[in-house]
Amino acid sequence: MRQGTYAEPGSVLRPTAGPERAVDLAARHLTALGCRATGRPDGGLALRAGRHLAECAVDWAGPVELPLADEYDVQAACGLMEVHGRRFGGPIPLGVDFAAATAGVLAALGASAALWACARDGRPRRVRTSVAAAALLAVGQYLAAATADEAGPEEPRLPGGPPFTSADGVRFELESLAAEGWLAFWTGLGVGRTEAGRGWGAFQQRYATATCALPAVLYRAAGCRSLGELTGLAEQAGVDLTPVLAQPPDGAPELPWRITPTGSAADRSGADRSSADRPAPARTAAGPLAGLVVVEVARRVQGPLAAHLLGLLGARVVRIEPPGGDPLRGVPPMAGDCSARFHALNHGKERVEADLGTAAGRSVVRELASGADVFLHSLAPGSDERFGLDAARLTAARPGLVYARASGWGAERGERPPVGTDYPVQAYSGLAALVTPPGRPPTPSLLTLTDVLGGAVCAEGVLGGLLGVLRTGHGRRVDSSLLSAARLLCSPELRSRPRRQGPEAAGPEPAEATVCTDLARLADDPRFAGALRRDRCVLVRSPWDFG
Repeated sequence: MRQGTYAEPGSVLRPTAGPERAVDLAARHLTALGCRATGRPDGGLALRAGRHLAECAVDWAGPVELPLADEYDVQAACGLMEVHGRRFGGPIPLGVDFAAATAGVLAALGASAALWACARDGRPRRVRTSVAAAALLAVGQYLAAATADEAGPEEPRLPGGPPFTSADGVRFELESLAAEGWLAFWTGLGVGRTEAGRGWGAFQQRYATATCALPAVLYRAAGCRSLGELTGLAEQAGVDLTPVLAQPPDGAPELPWRITPTGSAADRSGADRSSADRPAPARTAAGPLAGLVVVEVARRVQGPLAAHLLGLLGARVVRIEPPGGDPLRGVPPMAGDCSARFHALNHGKERVEADLGTAAGRSVVRELASGADVFLHSLAPGSDERFGLDAARLTAARPGLVYARASGWGAERGERPPVGTDYPVQAYSGLAALVTPPGRPPTPSLLTLTDVLGGAVCAEGVLGGLLGVLRTGHGRRVDSSLLSAARLLCSPELRSRPRRQGPEAAGPEPAEATVCTDLARLADDPRFAGALRRDRCVLVRSPWDFG
């Protein structure tokens, strides 16, 4: 095999072994972060950042004891097809290499953490991850819910769900985070309040269940009005309407994060290098990021998952919640005294309650951030400044801070964008068209694709920021979004191809994968024991092995 160096973002060196798309993606991202990434004969990467060294490898199965040979096998065996296919009536493959893309980001994230640790104690490190581990991470919330101590028999999963179609033939996603807006929109279309209310529960829970069977009257009502009329009604009701793009735009996407130095040039010339220069901490916890402190102000999936990944790498994560705790802690099914889905994303984090609506609560968060290495939030646009938690203020108090914002839309849709959640982002980006089974109109997956990849991308950007702090001593701001994650998945090289390219294809024909149709059975399968553990529900282990 020809060996070489990734000299610039976008350069490609095809390894002869392993999931090459994941390795290529990791190499491009690591190069963009300032690392030198050289292909190895085994298909992995040798990495250098300054004088610091690491090695990274990606395989298909990792700790899963199954003969997984490609993206199709991984999606089938690890539950991605099962969750994605719920809205269609049965397991269906995604039209993009979602597991390989997520594995590539996890590889870059793990490799960056290895380089960061090497800079702290001088020891080169090896890191390995797998496409199967990435897939299991993506279905982690669903696995936890299916195996919770208090999980009763599942209700029938009925196919269906948005998008809706207007009278002029435009398919659109609707998003509302409050029942009042949902009811106002549908009653404005002439739907009875009782009938509209019947659909709210399924609509609200679709992020947790990947199903959303709604009353047929809602589709009929939407089909009687033009898109312009529906848009006007949505604005009046305070809900957001997003047309579904028929296909993604052409061209390669930009990097899924933006990393910029913080502070003025004068500030940076005399920046506090405490984060970079302080001695390596005593390793009281496993993982390359042991001793690093992350303060998280986030809800739902994207931001909490980003902080969760940093925690799996050894960081101490302090999660800010409102007085009484995050309401999502109480959403069934319960694992002990906590929601199983919430537990899957937040176990191991420290909890500090603070009311951001009060001066005292904001003061608590600013004090925590002043002693942290990373401040990570998913606050709505403008809320960070209103609460005094913006980058300028926090980095003035802590010049070496990595300040990370995980948003829905980034800067693309203005200062007052629509609510940025997974399914509208799939619709807007064109990702919905790629993940829809052939012969059907573009339909977003109810598997939270952009939330999961968006969380991984955010954590990857944070590590890039930390490497920048090590080089210069001054802080970084990291911006990522669900939209940037969606556009990464829309890359032409990540669109799924046939499993075989013809009789001349190298290597043996892959064994037919067993398609998972029940996550609870998957969790009980001993072949997955190395990737899963139980703590009141089944949780996914760290996707990395370090050596």
